[in-house]
Amino acid sequence: MKLSEIKEVLKTVEAVNFELPDGTFVPEYFHVTEVGLVTKNFIDCGGTVRKETVVNFQLWDANDYEHRLKPQKLIHIIELSEKVLGIEDNEIEVEYQNTTIGKYDLDFNGKNFTLLNKQTACLAQEQCGIPSDKPKVKLSQLNTDNVSSCTPGGGCC
Repeated sequence: MKLSEIKEVLKTVEAVNFELPDGTFVPEYFHVTEVGLVTKNFIDCGGTVRKETVVNFQLWDANDYEHRLKPQKLIHIIELSEKVLGIEDNEIEVEYQNTTIGKYDLDFNGKNFTLLNKQTACLAQEQCGIPSDKPKVKLSQLNTDNVSSCTPGGGCC
C-alpha cells in the first residue's frame, strides 16, 4: 500500500485497526511512534547496485489503555511527516514488536489494515543459477520405464 492509498482509506473509516498475519490485532491503544523515510542502498549477490525507499510506520503498544488513534489524527501525522521530511508517495512498511521487531507490508481488507509478512528473495536469480520454477514431477511417473531395475540386486539402490 502506498502513502496516498492509506490517506484515502483513512478518510472513510471510523477506527484505525491493524490485523496481524495470524488474525490477531495490534491492541487498539497502540501509538504510531514514528513515520519515517527509509532508504536502503545495497548490492545484490549478482553485483547489481540497488536502492529501495519506503515510508516506515512504527507501531508501539504502550499499555496506555485510554489511547485511541483516530483516522484524522493519523492523517495529520502523515501530512506533517510528508512536509517536514519531504516524503513522496512510496510503499509503506510497518514495524511492530511482537517477540521481536517485525517488518510488514500493509494492505486493507475493507474494514481493517492488514499486516502482511515480508519475505526475502534473491534479486539476481539468473546469475545465481537458480531456476525460475522448479519442474513438478509426479512420484508415480518416476522411473516408469525401468520398473524392473528396482528389484533386489537390480542396482537401483
